[in-house]
Amino acid sequence: MSDIKFRNIPSPSYVIDEELLEENLKTLKYVEERAGCKILLALKAFSMYCEFPLVRKYLSGATASGLYEARLAREEMDKEVHIYSPAYDMRDFDEIIGYCDHIIFNSCAQWEKFRDKVKGAGRHIECGLRVNPEYSEIETDIYNPCFNGSRLGTTLSNIDESVISELDGLHFHTMCEQGADTLARTLAVFEEKFGKYIPYMKWVNFGGGHHITRRGYDVELLIKLIKDFKAKYGVEVYLEPGEAVALNCGYLVATVLDVVKNGVETAILDASAACHMPDVLEMPYRPNIIGAGEPNEKKYTYRLGGPTCLAGDVIGDYSFDEPLKSGDTLVFCDMAIYTMVKNNTFNGMKLPSIVTWRGSEGKVIKHFGYEDFKRRI
Repeated sequence: MSDIKFRNIPSPSYVIDEELLEENLKTLKYVEERAGCKILLALKAFSMYCEFPLVRKYLSGATASGLYEARLAREEMDKEVHIYSPAYDMRDFDEIIGYCDHIIFNSCAQWEKFRDKVKGAGRHIECGLRVNPEYSEIETDIYNPCFNGSRLGTTLSNIDESVISELDGLHFHTMCEQGADTLARTLAVFEEKFGKYIPYMKWVNFGGGHHITRRGYDVELLIKLIKDFKAKYGVEVYLEPGEAVALNCGYLVATVLDVVKNGVETAILDASAACHMPDVLEMPYRPNIIGAGEPNEKKYTYRLGGPTCLAGDVIGDYSFDEPLKSGDTLVFCDMAIYTMVKNNTFNGMKLPSIVTWRGSEGKVIKHFGYEDFKRRI
């Protein structure tokens, strides 16, 4: 962690440590070069476009989940732009064609619906099909793209073999915050079910969920899996991590507003789980705080909650060496990913400012105010 002076940063704020971000990008570039693959930033996790000049130095491009992300990738990064959506809206598709180099379709019917538009685009656009191997090791269904009844990807029984030869690639996404060992087992299932179609393809996209920059991740196994797959099938391989790009690079700076007692002591912050870190409630999980411990590990234990009217706007229970008081600064870790892209203004909550930090200097990129709230409604 850089020497970030958190007390000098406006509260609440998301703070991106650019040196840590660059370390992640260097790891991903190492995988690209050693494995001979291409890695894309999945914008659904991290769309902070002021960092795109840094990202483009290391990665091959970006992948979008819809029209606006695709436009952002083209305007602000302008390398390879890929897109996948469970279904495309005809009203958006002409614009999508103008931004994207690869378009992944969720079903054979979607490809047939938009085939003529792609072929009439006036430039070459590579197209692929997302498949569902019906195998995943994700335990939380909301994040499992292969749970029973999933709408994401075409299962083997629904493949229309008449269109396979028209496509350039296959895409699968089965992972979430998982290691290369999970990918090895997933590849075995993918090849068993869809291997007969790979010879028709130019590329295979292994999707996201690869926690490549996490401490302890087996990077060398990932490289071996990719190299072996490329050698076996003669195809190009893409990976599209989002979380791994900005993992552990960001913080959320918050301030204690008050401490109330009702069976437990609760510190109310100017940052909200519901508004500013929604995955805390959706996942759910308990983010780390610099200098804090587990409940009762340190002398003083508090429940931390947001200032909204939502009864469940609770971040978790933490312990501290000293009593919390109004005006204290708390710093939540790993707040670059799925925060800025998912936050909201419920209750008219002010969005956190966005700050970048490199070395000993910080820069406020953006403040948000009333007009940002008003425009959304």
